[in-house]
Amino acid sequence: MIQTVDAALAHARALGLERLDAQLLLAQALHRPRAWLLAHGEDSLTGPQHEAFAASCARRADGEPLAYLLGEREFHGLMLHITPDVLVPRPDTETLVDWALELLSGALSDVDVPEVLDLGTGSGAIALALKHRRARSRVCATDVSAAAIDIARRNATTHRTPIEFFVGDWWQPLGERRFHLVVSNPPYVADDDVHLRALRHEPRGALTPGGNGLGAIARLVRGAPEHLYAGGWLLLEHGAEQAEAVQGLLVDTGFAHVGTRADLAGLPRCSGGRLNPA
Repeated sequence: MIQTVDAALAHARALGLERLDAQLLLAQALHRPRAWLLAHGEDSLTGPQHEAFAASCARRADGEPLAYLLGEREFHGLMLHITPDVLVPRPDTETLVDWALELLSGALSDVDVPEVLDLGTGSGAIALALKHRRARSRVCATDVSAAAIDIARRNATTHRTPIEFFVGDWWQPLGERRFHLVVSNPPYVADDDVHLRALRHEPRGALTPGGNGLGAIARLVRGAPEHLYAGGWLLLEHGAEQAEAVQGLLVDTGFAHVGTRADLAGLPRCSGGRLNPA
């Protein structure tokens, strides 16, 4: 039986948990800040506290994302509510947000009220980050999952960030609406990718569209001309080995200024372009 703070953390280490993960999980179980643990190593845990911490450690050791266990994740300076209904936001996706912010301050800066769309919003991370940083933009977001939209709405309410949400499959719920900027982190992992095993706790539909992983991206690119203003931009996150294929889709669909941005590891992670005026 784990009896003290120090013993609890030693138990977590024995299971293979990283020190920070163990501290965060224990702090949650004890309803204390993480810094408190450092000065209270000999304090005893109650039975319920021990059981809660042990259960969380077992789930983390099984590969469940820390964000699901804590119920939150920071993204682009915003703390977001996260559940297993949505993909855990990754730091690499901030590359997509940063590119979009550059466009809103640069190529699209002459638009009084930029219309911005986040397709497949999940937790609302991208949409919230853009609206938070560029308040004059009018941002809306879609997701095929009603549960995901509920989480995104909760996050928008928490941060007092007005965003218009739609439940539906990609472009489907938008009718004839057009936008100056469309961004998306769609599922792009191939269905035979070995990394899917490690991601088994996250919603599979948010990770892979099946096949070679390019199906959802192709749908987004081909549907974009009907929903972008002339000169509007489409930015997409993709796999590190998919940049050439995504650039080809964009060029074939009539996009110019096609380019790719690298993620934090220097890998090609986002591609996009500007729709040529008709």
